[in-house]
Amino acid sequence: MDLLDHSRRQFTYNIWANAEVLDGIDKSKPGLPGRPLQLLAHILSAERLWLERITHQPQSLAVWPELSIAQCEAQIEELTRLWKSYLSGASLSRFFETIAYTNSRGESWSNTVQEILTHVLFHSAYHRGQIANEMRACGATPAHTDFIHAARHGLIE
Repeated sequence: MDLLDHSRRQFTYNIWANAEVLDGIDKSKPGLPGRPLQLLAHILSAERLWLERITHQPQSLAVWPELSIAQCEAQIEELTRLWKSYLSGASLSRFFETIAYTNSRGESWSNTVQEILTHVLFHSAYHRGQIANEMRACGATPAHTDFIHAARHGLIE
């Protein structure tokens, strides 16, 4: 498996995990505080923001948007399509391209596409862990989103 195929598989997992989290939040919604949904909305917004940065598009969502379950579901569907499209057309040389951007604090930075893709995956996993902790603290059962679980059960390509 080369770097491109590895990245595609990692993003397939990431999309699956986000959908699992959304389903878990939706099933636990009555009595569940809004923090898990806020964190998921942030995950989705950040994933979109980074894709927009690497494709040189303007930012379309706030970093911490207020999204409903239905809006999160729509974002997941659209991000699935957008990331698959981007990654299917990506070349290995593109992964080493440097992207200059301004962060949410107004600071100018630059990173390679590969660094950005790695950040997107780790950032999302970090916040999914926060969602799981929030849900457990409220007595709800969080989604089981371990990568190895998804791989063992053929839930990702």
